[in-house]
Amino acid sequence: MNNNATLSAFPKPHWFPKLLLAIYVIEFVVLGLHPAERGTWWAENVPIFLIVVALVVLYLRGVRFSNLAYLLMSVLIFMHTVGGHYTFEKVPFDWFNNLFGFKRNMYDRVAHFSVGFYAYAIIELTDRYGTIRNRVISYLFPLCVIGTVAMTYELIEWVYAEVAGGNAGAAFLGSQGDIWDAQKDMLADTSGAVFALLLYALFGGRRTR
Repeated sequence: MNNNATLSAFPKPHWFPKLLLAIYVIEFVVLGLHPAERGTWWAENVPIFLIVVALVVLYLRGVRFSNLAYLLMSVLIFMHTVGGHYTFEKVPFDWFNNLFGFKRNMYDRVAHFSVGFYAYAIIELTDRYGTIRNRVISYLFPLCVIGTVAMTYELIEWVYAEVAGGNAGAAFLGSQGDIWDAQKDMLADTSGAVFALLLYALFGGRRTR
């Protein structure tokens, strides 16, 4: 596949990703005014801000995803920005916790699940470029990427909690007393990836290829 054919396969500019970006900018500014803990706010928002910047740069360079991919990726961006404002364990999420009978605040776990949604954009990208020919590997690759990201982020949380210490470290770690929190977070990440890949198989695969 030549470069011109590859680039022409990507979606043309659309108002939807621009709307999502505008919503994020407003959310970022409003929730950044008076966060619960400024150190935690920085730690939670910097990686998300870098993701947004990367997506904007790719968009401007002509590497664009489907509207569904942008919608899925924005879930983590919006949720993480809210989590940075309150700290994840203190986000008002009682309606969800009570609905399913959870004793801990599950907002962070749902946010981790949304990390896996990026698997949709990854396989969309590799399919459009024709990078991976084997269909099984094309689905395993984004799953492994998300698993690696999940593990890396848990290591970052551990290091930050050790260095920052005190309330800031505990708020960023967000384990809420669960000794298996890191393992459950990684399971949530990969479960979200499985969900996203199922969505791709149902709605995105044929159209992209």
